[in-house]
Amino acid sequence: MKRKLIYLDNQATTPLAPEALEAMLPWLSGPEGMGFANPHSAHKAGRAAMAMVEVARDQIAGLLPPGGRVIFTSGATEAINQAILSVPCGRVACSAIEHSAVINAALAGAGEVYEMPVGSDGLVDPEAALAPGTDLVAVMQVNNEIGTIQPVARLAERAHQVGALFLCDAVQGAGKIASPEGADMIAISAHKLYGPKGIGALWVRDGVTIAPFIHGGAQEGGLRSGTLSPALCAGFGAAAALAKARMELDFQHLQGLAALGRSILSRWVLNGSETARWPGNLNLRIDGLDVVRMMSELRDVAFSAGSACGSGTGKPSHVLKAIGLDDFAAKGSIRLGIGRYTTRDDVEEACRQIDAAARSQGV
Repeated sequence: MKRKLIYLDNQATTPLAPEALEAMLPWLSGPEGMGFANPHSAHKAGRAAMAMVEVARDQIAGLLPPGGRVIFTSGATEAINQAILSVPCGRVACSAIEHSAVINAALAGAGEVYEMPVGSDGLVDPEAALAPGTDLVAVMQVNNEIGTIQPVARLAERAHQVGALFLCDAVQGAGKIASPEGADMIAISAHKLYGPKGIGALWVRDGVTIAPFIHGGAQEGGLRSGTLSPALCAGFGAAAALAKARMELDFQHLQGLAALGRSILSRWVLNGSETARWPGNLNLRIDGLDVVRMMSELRDVAFSAGSACGSGTGKPSHVLKAIGLDDFAAKGSIRLGIGRYTTRDDVEEACRQIDAAARSQGV
């Protein structure tokens, strides 16, 4: 009998919501339905597809602040690159625990990049000084590895005080907590909020000017050329609308499951703030743990040792290093990503297996 896989890697990606799949299917159909039509075509089928794209755009905008526009992209990495590379940036400030998409785009596009340190709780000090001449401040809303929620409203205010724009990577927070206040640009990704992979968005505040990033047919108001996928847009929109409707319910569900997981793994140490965190993320450590061995033994539990984007490098997480962990402690840390469709039985069984596997290593 095939054993059930317990999925606890919702920071890497979330399952496609059934409602999102249902919204996508008509736009994948053949000639009889014409759902496959190019939304940039002027005929009836194309206009119908574009009308649906605009409905999806409005649904996604419902997760974001008023007074801005949503530009579709292939994902958050593209959105972040467009935000950073399409505005003049002589000097960029980003937190020490930003995603590699932010760090590497800043290194590629700015004259100077400097890090804003975080404390042992994984939080940026919103009152820390910003270097004169800073053009862009980039701080994520919820950290993808340790789940800490940053004081983005105050950070955006501080950025504006020195004349800088504020970019927020809201990939882990969009559809889960209130949208980041004060941001000038916000990057989000569909597959982190139970939508399809291959589509994301950059929200740009009214009055903020950005340059075209991908050149071609001048789609997306001339800012991002390329044919949009009606199916991906429909799935993204449906997932966003569902996330907005379920936000409080999902939060309460995850709070309960996180408390259950912590009670079973009570001897493990939590990485990052106890309070300023997204409950769906439990980043835990125990001294002496061989995480690679544990992952090879627990084939029926999907969890991670850190960011999926940085897996396979063999290097300690830069996020865990930034909060003060040495290599030994960082390499003994795991990330459990709890999601909307995770059950109490899932958490209980997975945590018991994880703790038993650690004990079998003598830790």
